[in-house]
Amino acid sequence: MSRPPRRPEGPRPPFRSPSRSDESGRPHGRPARGYSPGGHSPGGHSPGGQSSEGSSSEGRSFRGPSPRGRSQGHAQEAPAEAPRAGAQPGGRPSRATRFAGRAAETEAPLPQRRERQAPLPREKPEPNTLWLYGLHTVAAALANPKRRHRRLLLTAEAEASLAARLPRPWPVQAERVERARFQTFLTEDAVHQGIALLSEPLPPVPLEDALERSRGPVLLLDQVTDPRNVGAILRSAAAFGAAAVVMQDRNAPPETGAMARAAVGALDSVPVAREVNLARAIQTLQRAGYWVMGLAGDANNTLAEAKPKDRPVALVLGAEDTGLRRLQRETCDELVRLPITGAVESLNVSVAASVALYELARGD
Repeated sequence: MSRPPRRPEGPRPPFRSPSRSDESGRPHGRPARGYSPGGHSPGGHSPGGQSSEGSSSEGRSFRGPSPRGRSQGHAQEAPAEAPRAGAQPGGRPSRATRFAGRAAETEAPLPQRRERQAPLPREKPEPNTLWLYGLHTVAAALANPKRRHRRLLLTAEAEASLAARLPRPWPVQAERVERARFQTFLTEDAVHQGIALLSEPLPPVPLEDALERSRGPVLLLDQVTDPRNVGAILRSAAAFGAAAVVMQDRNAPPETGAMARAAVGALDSVPVAREVNLARAIQTLQRAGYWVMGLAGDANNTLAEAKPKDRPVALVLGAEDTGLRRLQRETCDELVRLPITGAVESLNVSVAASVALYELARGD
């Protein structure tokens, strides 16, 4: 392999403008066609010495003018740099090399994927128990002497809130846990506020006992199966001083944490009576001096027009889709309705109960 020819030594030629041409008509600074580094050019120039014509200034080929600020004729040429890998003849890197460099700059190491922690195993509830959750719900349950408690789980923040609402001592020993613990026995949508109480369901209250304690209005639910609706009705019953809420044994939801959470503590303050036959419960109320009225959308009179002033009132509410059943309609003393516009066909049963209780409590 032959070495590249050495640059000639000696003074540099005077600077010429790139726009000017030499005598041969070519722009100054470009080699003639057919120039060979290892031999003579067609014009007789030799890489190793001066030209055969005796002119050292016109026989050499340069890539460009000399930098400004250097004295012409005294500075020597710097040694040529070795061409880079992948570079074009003019010293510019090839297109493939440029794209490879850009890709290396833009590529970043991918973040390491975090390993998901295995969920905590679900805790099986004890037989004949339910979890009550929420600050108001748990505080009302702890204050109810009829409740039988098993466990009390709470966070540090919830413990301070419960102590401010219900001073110690509590009827059950508290266990401080982390918030992730509640996911092992509660549903994902449960708003527990960092506190949960494992308790036994309340025993049903006989209707006669509830009537002896209070002569307030009584609500009878005819096949209302949504526990959240029942909880909302219990909350309204507590707000307007109802004497009891009567449900059936079969076509009614059992006591659940969702019902207690919707009731916001009213489950432990309003007596709940469960009857096998709702028509018989209506007759029991009638014998006790109650005027029993059933809410029906096709009734002639409104509740405000038909409510009595000399006796307590019991209201019978049916499910939203079916309403009151035939036997309950026939057993009631009177059917009444709420004055609503034709924009809606009916109201939610818990909303209807709240409006009806307000009408009964409102003075003329």
